[in-house]
Amino acid sequence: MDALAKQVGVVVRHHVAPDASIAIGLSGGIDSVVLLHLLVRQLRWSPQRVLAIHVNHQISAHAAHWAAFCRSLCRKLGVGLRVVKVDVPRGNSTEAAARAARQAVFADCGADVVVLAHNRDDQAETLLLQLLRGAGPRGLAAMPVLSTGVAGRPPVLRPLLEAPRKAIAAYAQRHRLQWVEDDSNLDRGYLRNFLRHDVMPLLERKLPGAGATLARGARHQAEASDLLDALAAQDLGPGGQDRRLPVVLLETLPPHRARNLLRYFLRCNNVLMPEADRLDELLRQAVTARSDARVCVDLGNVELRRFQGQLYIVRPLARLAKSFAVPWSGRGVLRLPQLGGSLRLARGKGEGIAAAALRSAPLLVRVRQGGEVLRPAAGGRSRTVRNLLQEAALPPWVRERLPFLYVGGELAAVAGLWVDAKFQPTAGAPGLLPVWIPE
Repeated sequence: MDALAKQVGVVVRHHVAPDASIAIGLSGGIDSVVLLHLLVRQLRWSPQRVLAIHVNHQISAHAAHWAAFCRSLCRKLGVGLRVVKVDVPRGNSTEAAARAARQAVFADCGADVVVLAHNRDDQAETLLLQLLRGAGPRGLAAMPVLSTGVAGRPPVLRPLLEAPRKAIAAYAQRHRLQWVEDDSNLDRGYLRNFLRHDVMPLLERKLPGAGATLARGARHQAEASDLLDALAAQDLGPGGQDRRLPVVLLETLPPHRARNLLRYFLRCNNVLMPEADRLDELLRQAVTARSDARVCVDLGNVELRRFQGQLYIVRPLARLAKSFAVPWSGRGVLRLPQLGGSLRLARGKGEGIAAAALRSAPLLVRVRQGGEVLRPAAGGRSRTVRNLLQEAALPPWVRERLPFLYVGGELAAVAGLWVDAKFQPTAGAPGLLPVWIPE
């Protein structure tokens, strides 16, 4: 067996079960062509368990030719191919947008493992890119051999990560493989290409083996990053990945350790990591703002808010008009994306809204208007919903998105919290309990 195939075989057998299905990212370039050939022809991985995925970014004028090449190659190897077209926003970070689009396609491929063809030279370039961005140990760790990723998505394996580009090229020549060349790889306007074509050759001439040394440095940073994660997990304690973080933990730690904990908390909750100055501002507001201050830091796809000593990750929603109203039959699940959740009525006895009341009057879902009054207990007094919500210690953004259920034009319930006594069933009578399920 070819030496490169042996090297790749060790990695694949260690991380992939023999009966697993594999999806391989096939750009048509030399790296992915070699990896596909290695898997099918050298390692004898069953073609029926290999799916090649070609992502057409619709950027290059040669995109159709590359897709055609991949179809021809896969027919020759007996491997299935999926070609996926994606829309990539043009702008200052086209390369990052294209990468995000590819990752979304791979995440939804349905295979047990995604296999990508990044090599050792890619790893060295990534380390330099991260250094120039001022990244910490996690960024400097560059790419791991195996990324376990997010729950529900397949892990990503990079079996060529210890192989230099010249070894891959030598394999392609020995096996007379063909591939396509992406002309954008020569565009030095992309920082990675500048590093690849101008910086790395200079480093290799001055310091032979610089690429291997940089890749080794990335492995050291990966170990350091793992240790920092272990420290953060210890600082966070059990149950610390449920989208809220006690501010007292940040207050009692030295600043550098508090930053490490905050980064870990955000990453555990799949929040895109903010720039260092943004992270420092978030930490400052969380720790030093007055106890009654409404702390809210915008992180793009989420907001970080503080309430009663806890830091919450909140998905922002557009402000709703008070006229918002949704008629509902009460059957099935009512999705309310404007409120950030779903509503259903659970059948019960002696609780919820009396089934008879719902049969005789229309049901309407609204949001809080202000001034609402509710009597939660039979024989009790009426209370303003405002006071009830304050006593329930619900965060302000939760209060704003609670569904209010009206029956025949009267407030009957606040989903998940209270049902007005007027609409409650008698003991043992059928009732429908409003259940609110935040997304």
